[in-house]
Amino acid sequence: MAKEKLVKEITSMDEDFAQWYTDVVIKAELTDYSSVRGCMIIRPYGYAIWENIQRIMNDMFIKTGHENVYMPMFIPESLLEKEKDHVEGFAPEVAWVTHGGNEKLEERLCVRPTSETLFCDHYKNIIHSYRDLPKLYNQWCSVVRWEKTTRPFLRSREFLWQEGHTIHATAEEAEKETIQMLNVYADFAENVLAMPVVKGVKTEKERFAGAQDTYTIEALMHDGKALQSGTSHFFGDGFARAFGIQFTDADNELKYPFQTSWGTTTRLIGAVIMTHGDNEGLVLPPMIAPIQVVVIPIASHKAGVLEKSQEITEKLQKICRVKSDTTDRSPGWKFAEYEMKGVPLRLEIGPKDIENNQCVLVRRDTREKIFVSLDELETKVPELLKTVQQALYDRALKRRSEMTYVAHDLDEIKEIADTKPGFIKSMWCGSRECEEKLKEVAGISSRCVPFEQENLGDKCVCCGKPAKKMIYWGKAY
Repeated sequence: MAKEKLVKEITSMDEDFAQWYTDVVIKAELTDYSSVRGCMIIRPYGYAIWENIQRIMNDMFIKTGHENVYMPMFIPESLLEKEKDHVEGFAPEVAWVTHGGNEKLEERLCVRPTSETLFCDHYKNIIHSYRDLPKLYNQWCSVVRWEKTTRPFLRSREFLWQEGHTIHATAEEAEKETIQMLNVYADFAENVLAMPVVKGVKTEKERFAGAQDTYTIEALMHDGKALQSGTSHFFGDGFARAFGIQFTDADNELKYPFQTSWGTTTRLIGAVIMTHGDNEGLVLPPMIAPIQVVVIPIASHKAGVLEKSQEITEKLQKICRVKSDTTDRSPGWKFAEYEMKGVPLRLEIGPKDIENNQCVLVRRDTREKIFVSLDELETKVPELLKTVQQALYDRALKRRSEMTYVAHDLDEIKEIADTKPGFIKSMWCGSRECEEKLKEVAGISSRCVPFEQENLGDKCVCCGKPAKKMIYWGKAY
């Protein structure tokens, strides 16, 4: 017998996953529609999730020696065009400013889709000697990309992100930085978002415009589609040459520096929704949940209940993010509301609980009810939050394992792609022709060549020629 849904307004994910996602985003009050087509309003609860992501990630950047800066949001057209591959890669998505007030601008201004060119223009002015290197910069801002098809958090015309931009004296330093930041992203995804990821390098076809190498973390969503959740790019000295950035090295020779760029976006919120959510709504990892514990007084009209709930709330404020809901809504309504919002722990306190010096803690992920002495709350709540955090990761990892398949030839990979959503691992010859053929005949794209290689055979899954590497394929957002 199917479990009765507590929140009737949310479409079942098995019935229509896309509609389920939209329902959750709207009903949990993460976003609202905007009068600007393709742009979203991030509501306070959604923005609070982003603030927690930003705070934790920013601390990780600072610990690795990075500094925050801010660049203009406009890029002159002549500046954007200095790096040929870069401008060609972004040209279809660029929004242009052509007028200032009533006057036509002498030169069009691009609303930044990314800021490599602005950083290069700045580096040219401040880097002269090897003593000026490295520069380890990061920027928190919004960018604009004129997407044709949009969906809240996953793809919108304006979105929030961070973009790291660093510049180094040697290629080895820059490559080390590129891998280091990918590892920071993977650490964040797995230990903060409770979201397992595959680390690897993108194929030449999927590489960031202007990069020599693009590294990625790829996550698998509940519906078996992949989501690129963070990328780190090694640029070599291509941008430096295009922008005329040079420095005098310790050997007194004039050299070009080497650059990196890395970024994550509010897409991470969409990733959390689609990794952990269920038919009752959000399921938030405690690390980023705006409310980690919600206190629900039961029979609040009875003497002492509201006072005790307030006392508990004040005690918990010292150790977690807690909210007490003392509104006149029914407890059942509140249970469904905070389940929909993904609050990790619900604390119920009523007259009988007070008599017994206890409360009931309910886990959002399993709905397990745990009776806890009020004297032990301050130790039990942090323990449970850690347990929920780990359980979400373990559950997502198990699902990914169950939805990862191996294919050895073209017929097999087509059959899997048609009938089994998830990652597909195979051997690959490395040719772009095979990559494009699989996109055409199976509707899948290369996700990454993983750092952790496996020998699944000696032949390419597509053409049957000698294989060079193991690769992940999948359908993706």
